[in-house]
Amino acid sequence: MNFASLYNYYEHLVFDYISRQLVGRYTDADEEFFLDVACYALTRLPSRYIRHEIDMVYYLAPGELDAMEQNVKKTVDQAAEFISERISQKARQ
Repeated sequence: MNFASLYNYYEHLVFDYISRQLVGRYTDADEEFFLDVACYALTRLPSRYIRHEIDMVYYLAPGELDAMEQNVKKTVDQAAEFISERISQKARQ
């Protein structure tokens, strides 16, 4: 049995938000920073496993995608602040 087609839909939302919004705000950050932000944020978001992107269209209530996107925005922004602060603390030591 192949489970490779299953994935957490929040991964898509987090990666997309980081690529579209966060990269421009943290221009001095490297790839490691963004990977850490993604990991930190994803551990704080719920899981929503799907097989196909189209599945989300049929299983979401009206307004639910907007709520998910707002939750991702808030969580990723908090994760970036947290990771950035940890990097700054290490640099000062």
